[in-house]
Amino acid sequence: MTIRGGGGPRDASEPGRRREPMARPLGEVPPASAGSHRSEPSYGAEPSHGEPPRRTEPSNRAEPSYRAEPSHLAEPSSREEPARPPSGHAPTSRSGRGSATRRAGTVSAYDVARQRPRSGVGGLLRFAVFAGVASVLVLLLLATVLRPVTRGLVVGLADSNPGALGIPFVADFVREDLGSALTDPASDDPTVVDFTIESGETAAGIAARLVEAGLLRDERAFLLVAMERNLTGSLSAGDFLVRRNLTPDELVGTLLEARDPAVTIQFRTGLRLEQMTAYLEARPDEIATLQMKAADFLELVRNPPVSLLADHPWLDLPKGASLEGTLAAGAYRVLPDAGPVELVRMMLDRFGEQLGTARLGAIKDAKKSLHEVLSFASLVERETPLDDERALVAGVYQNRLDQGMLLQADPTVIWGVDTLELDKLTLARWPEYSFWNVPSAPLASIDFPAPIAGYQ
Repeated sequence: MTIRGGGGPRDASEPGRRREPMARPLGEVPPASAGSHRSEPSYGAEPSHGEPPRRTEPSNRAEPSYRAEPSHLAEPSSREEPARPPSGHAPTSRSGRGSATRRAGTVSAYDVARQRPRSGVGGLLRFAVFAGVASVLVLLLLATVLRPVTRGLVVGLADSNPGALGIPFVADFVREDLGSALTDPASDDPTVVDFTIESGETAAGIAARLVEAGLLRDERAFLLVAMERNLTGSLSAGDFLVRRNLTPDELVGTLLEARDPAVTIQFRTGLRLEQMTAYLEARPDEIATLQMKAADFLELVRNPPVSLLADHPWLDLPKGASLEGTLAAGAYRVLPDAGPVELVRMMLDRFGEQLGTARLGAIKDAKKSLHEVLSFASLVERETPLDDERALVAGVYQNRLDQGMLLQADPTVIWGVDTLELDKLTLARWPEYSFWNVPSAPLASIDFPAPIAGYQ
């Protein structure tokens, strides 16, 4: 390889003397072998006799070129030797700095500069490709071999900071960790319970209380669904009816979207079972979405199953008796898909609370059954609406019973007349019927068939 530069390093053995350079300018002959080597003059200048050949200096003073002296120290040039110019013409330097002597095996500063690697757009592209490949490899590693560790770290982050569930990859890890808790209800029990959202309560607070109430298996399931629906920022306070077997998605829809589908069934005091049935069949606006069939309700209250009676042992009904008089009046909020059993249980539970253990004890002490007492009380209540008169009316009826007389009570006759008239109508026409109207004929002249002869 051709080397550029000044004279070589100084000889340490002789102070002040320079060692012979490994390469000398073209045309310069080493002193020890000047006679044994043929000198080659530079193009464009003839050497004078008796003087060592000299190289023609360019006008802009280009750096001198050197030739490698020992052939085994010089690297072969990859460039082809340029063609010699015609006699009398000096070659022009490629750098444009004037003419200069060129010879095979020499390299100029311009050539060295051209061969240096350049960092440009290509280098940036290569680095970007490398970085992309490295990132993919890291992600694959995290998603396979290190996935359990990564999931544990991410899930722990979500537990301490629920807001992180809004980050897609965090949500994916938490969804995987939740498993069936994200889609399955906390219970198979279809019982309806009341749940209240207080003013200013957060979604995280609601989720925690749902877990405490046994309505949710994992708080994160509720929060994850809520964040996916963007419902965590706008919560409505109020009372809601929720079933214990709702999924997290259904809980979010009911509580956070304020889609309380509950309907309110209002039964006033003094209604007989057929009047309640007629109300359910009429489907007024307040219960228009109720899916319960009135016929199913009527069948249940007329012929209560053993399982229902067993859950309310205080009823102590005689065989074949209906639930007449044991269903408490009032308002009942139920879901549209509520069945007759659910509604009747609610009514029996409320009546049992109103009755209380004290009254049940008094009835037992009087050696009466609850059915007897309720039948007697309903007659007195229908006979007079005034509380001051009811004690007097009750005394009259009790005296007749003690003497073995017929009660001769107007309410029993009217009740029998309504029963016969309803038998003539289809259930769809019951809402049109007017109950408890006094017949135009004298009550004593009305005869009842055998099944209801006792009401005469």
